[in-house]
Amino acid sequence: MTGRPEAPVLSPAGTRVFQQLVMTGEASRTALAHDTGLTPGAITRAVRPLLAAGLVHETGDRASTDGALGRPATMVTVQAGAHQVIGVKVTGDQLFGVVCDLRCEVLDEVTVPVGDRRPEALIQQITDLVAGLRADRPTVGSVGLAVSGDVDAGSGHVAYSPFLGWHDVPLGAQVAERTGLATTVENDVRALLTGERWYGVGRGLSSLALVTVGAGIGCALLVNGQVVHGSFGVAGEVGHVLVDPDGPLCHCGNRGCVEAIAGSAGILDRMAQAGFGALGIGDVADLARSGQSDAVRVLGDAGRAVGIGIATIANLVGAQHIVITGEAISDEHDYDVMDPHVRRAFAERAFGSAASAAIELRPLRFVDWARGAAACAVENFVTHYGRS
Repeated sequence: MTGRPEAPVLSPAGTRVFQQLVMTGEASRTALAHDTGLTPGAITRAVRPLLAAGLVHETGDRASTDGALGRPATMVTVQAGAHQVIGVKVTGDQLFGVVCDLRCEVLDEVTVPVGDRRPEALIQQITDLVAGLRADRPTVGSVGLAVSGDVDAGSGHVAYSPFLGWHDVPLGAQVAERTGLATTVENDVRALLTGERWYGVGRGLSSLALVTVGAGIGCALLVNGQVVHGSFGVAGEVGHVLVDPDGPLCHCGNRGCVEAIAGSAGILDRMAQAGFGALGIGDVADLARSGQSDAVRVLGDAGRAVGIGIATIANLVGAQHIVITGEAISDEHDYDVMDPHVRRAFAERAFGSAASAAIELRPLRFVDWARGAAACAVENFVTHYGRS
């Protein structure tokens, strides 16, 4: 994260309590003690500065939730609007922006076309979008940006983004300087996973894999309750798992990667080689549904590649749950044709109990990716609140 909000310092216990309240919205002090492992006295000390800062408030006595009849519980509730964040999903064609509160409820959203992908021009366009979204919103205090590719979340540096054509761009520092707001930059798939960890299917899970299928094949991992970044900002690259050493050339320079076979460009290239030019992914799916042999073969190969990729992930990290999402996961695209091949290859390649992982399809809009970027900004605000 580039830049941090100024605030009274929270103790580690205070940070833990703040994180728990942001995830749940509200809880009794008894429940907070149970969920965080802190003593009642530690909870009282942790809540006190949050009350003083206006980040939480007490909502009075309610019926007890701990099983003690007639024993009312004072609820501590997050003041979700006390700090608002802006999340932006950056693509080569459009910027998707949202304003969210601390509970990541979307308060406003906007989509604008990208006029120029060059870093200077696109950073200025991001700055202008942020300025428009924060107008008349004095509690907006931070920004989260989600970008495809090799991103160092700690520094906000984009080492490589193939769909933007960027190399070595200090995106976080530039946006923070121009907006004056604390700025978090994250790989877009890890941003999406962060949203699921805080507010979605990942809550309560210790391990989760989120795989995106579309123009590229992305993956983000939750292991032992933490999003995995890797030593150099690269981890869980299922798109570059080797499937076929004699397969098509991937943009990474290798052959037979999952992405080269199952990404949209790879699917369309293989159809073009079979004599079907000027198609979209939906067209390929329609041909496969009608029984056209080349389309059936190409999408079958794509499904098997994805299945092998997620089986590799399951074998390595033992994911409890695997969410498959992305541009391809919708009725008008190809995934319904690929799905049986994905599941069959997964079952064949997953070792032992790794095959027990639940596989879930999750159609998402690009605005949901922007919400994931906002969740990264919320996470950094909560984690670093009050630290210099």
